[in-house]
Amino acid sequence: MNEPVNEPNTASDNAPDDQLTGHDYDGIQEYDNPLPGWWKWLFIVSILFGPPYFFFYHNGVEGRSLSDRYDRNLAANLRLQFDELGDLKADRAAVIKYTYQPNWLKAGKAVFKTHCVSCHGKDGGGLIGPNLTDEAYKNVKDIGDILSILQNGANAGAMPAWQNRLSTPEIVLVSSYVASLRGTTPSTEPKEPEGRPIPPWPGPPAEEQETETADASEDNTESTDAALEKETSNSESAEE
Repeated sequence: MNEPVNEPNTASDNAPDDQLTGHDYDGIQEYDNPLPGWWKWLFIVSILFGPPYFFFYHNGVEGRSLSDRYDRNLAANLRLQFDELGDLKADRAAVIKYTYQPNWLKAGKAVFKTHCVSCHGKDGGGLIGPNLTDEAYKNVKDIGDILSILQNGANAGAMPAWQNRLSTPEIVLVSSYVASLRGTTPSTEPKEPEGRPIPPWPGPPAEEQETETADASEDNTESTDAALEKETSNSESAEE
């Protein structure tokens, strides 16, 4: 007498039909397990949050990116160091001096990006205002004229006066930064040259050259000392 074969019950045999999706893959069925409500709301909020965030921070407007915020914070930090400049005099000599000091040019760059990019572009290539990276200038014949234009304005107010808007260190340092843009290559297509070519800027002051020479001499001394130490060490090893 043959006994009936008891087949094992599967979960789908005992599950109510309303818990199944109706999908069947080689006898494998799928439960209809909805996502938790909190996950759905988190997804919806992310979708709603994404477009405004993208258009605010990544639409090319200056001053909103992490890089721009870093530059502003750097400028704020450097302003705390303005006391090191002492009683800074806004003159031609100061502009020349700081044109050759990269650490202070960073402060000038931050001032430029905060106040000047809307007219001159983020790299100085020119928008409404002239291109600052070529060799031609409309109102500048000497490096000291940059400072004068920033202080008093030019072109009947098209270039505003900044003497009462920026501190003396800010005006001097942004003047030096503008001077340093000469001969650079903007990341975007620059405007055509305006005005006429002028002679090159003066070289660094004597004190700057002495500092660079002293630094180079110190580097050479350190290299020589290191070479002598290495030679002495090799000699001692050979003797042993």
